[in-house]
Amino acid sequence: MYLALYRKWRPKLFSDVVSQEHITTILQNQVRSGKTAHAYLFTGSRGTGKTTCSKILAKAVNCLHPVDGNPCLECSVCKGIEEGSILDITEMDAASNNGVDDIRVLRDEANFAPTVCKYRVYIIDEVHMLSVSAFNALLKIMEEPPPHVIFILATTELHKVPATIVSRCQQYDFRRIRPADIEARLSFVAGQEGIDLHPDAASLIARLADGGMRDALSLLDQCIAVSDDITDQVVADTAGVAGREHLFALSDAILKQDTAAALTVVNELYENAKGIDRIAAELTSHFRDILLCRSVSEPKKLIVALPDELERMTAMAQSVALDRILAILRELQRCTDALTRSADKRVELEMTMIRLCDPSAGSTAAPAAAPASSANAALVQRVSQLEKLVAQLSQFPSGNDLSRFQTVPAADSHQMGAANHTAPAVQQPSAAIEQQPSPQPAPQQPIPQNPAAAGNNAAAPSGMNEPPAEPLPQWEELLRDMETNDPALFSMLDGSTAVRSGKTVIISSSNQMLKGMLLTNNIGARLADLVEQKLGSRHKLRIAKKVPVAATQKQSPAFADILSRAAGEGVEIRLQK
Repeated sequence: MYLALYRKWRPKLFSDVVSQEHITTILQNQVRSGKTAHAYLFTGSRGTGKTTCSKILAKAVNCLHPVDGNPCLECSVCKGIEEGSILDITEMDAASNNGVDDIRVLRDEANFAPTVCKYRVYIIDEVHMLSVSAFNALLKIMEEPPPHVIFILATTELHKVPATIVSRCQQYDFRRIRPADIEARLSFVAGQEGIDLHPDAASLIARLADGGMRDALSLLDQCIAVSDDITDQVVADTAGVAGREHLFALSDAILKQDTAAALTVVNELYENAKGIDRIAAELTSHFRDILLCRSVSEPKKLIVALPDELERMTAMAQSVALDRILAILRELQRCTDALTRSADKRVELEMTMIRLCDPSAGSTAAPAAAPASSANAALVQRVSQLEKLVAQLSQFPSGNDLSRFQTVPAADSHQMGAANHTAPAVQQPSAAIEQQPSPQPAPQQPIPQNPAAAGNNAAAPSGMNEPPAEPLPQWEELLRDMETNDPALFSMLDGSTAVRSGKTVIISSSNQMLKGMLLTNNIGARLADLVEQKLGSRHKLRIAKKVPVAATQKQSPAFADILSRAAGEGVEIRLQK
């Protein structure tokens, strides 16, 4: 009977195990010193040597003549274990024997002394498949096992094993086998079998195996059935790597923004019984390969593809910006997630193709099913508008051209407080802004050189019928209270000054974002409450902007007119060095 290559060439010694030296060295030293544990837990992906090391360890601890921690393979115990005639070594598949009764039988047998070997060894493969009751039955005997029992548990999904079981075992994590080690092992096996395996073919098999030696040997077995002269083309045909032309057609249509071509390819694949989920997954993997070709100098080590396909992907990657590739991958991942809950998967994929081919259709926009993302987008838009307004306030135009100049209206603390009972200020910022008509330009006045005089002139210009501004000594005391009781608000107002003009408190600060902050989350209402507590009555709040004296000295005489107009709309201009 023909024996599969992965069974025929299964390692029999610790030294034959590939790419797991960090584990085999420890196990070999434990056997050599006679300090083996009562329970082991082997974890890792498929085909990395978990079951192989379990069988080698079972032989090594019972071998009559061990050689440097390895089984001799010549004594009756080693041969009996290899042939499966010794019942002291039990290998159980937990995927098909996962009930509590199976574990109870195992537990009852474990109490009896071994008949031939020194230890009874129980190898439980895919242990994560055991039921909760089975794990509970196994737990007690693993905690206090008889001295002649060794448990070896193997699993590919460690997170499914209860922590109470894991804590009672010595855990060993098996790494994926390195492609170079797989290539070397394949070349050795092919030479022993009399097969001509080309280096490119061995490299392709190693990358297709994804770190599993069993998968690599199984694919080599399939290739041998095709030809004794194994080239990379033979491997590609056998493994089904060829036939990726539809992926290049789709990616080319997306990058050229040809919506009709992309939808045509999707329709053809759908009519040929290609699954929608599979199309999305393959296209995501394809653009991942393009991303690697764009980002690394040697993508061959990270990509499984034929040489000509790798060249095409490299050329495609160099013709598109990195940000564009990342945006496509984000949209494809969003599509993959949406397919799991979509009523019509074909429509979902077609909408994704349209968004990818036409960025103006909103390929990066949040889906309708995500209101939180839409709210965030709206918030970002409002913040952007606020930043533009601040930029306009920071630049005064020269001469009499005031068309580009916009002032910050006064913020009424009563209105700020009312927003707390209606809607958040960030959603309706206009509700907290005092709307005033633009006043007529005032006559030109000489620019005062005294900063204090400039502040008073702006705070109470002629024609507004407002009381003159007077210092507000309570402001410093209010800031000290904020520093202790409300650090967040203090950080916004730190370094600010304030004057009072009638029932209005004018705050002068170099913080360009202060107005936007006070209109966010009712912070302005909180400040108005603190001012009311300190002054004993309700006051309006106005925000003034500080500008350097040097900036005013370079302006034309019309700057005084700007001061007058700014003051008329509730903006105080304080001059300081």
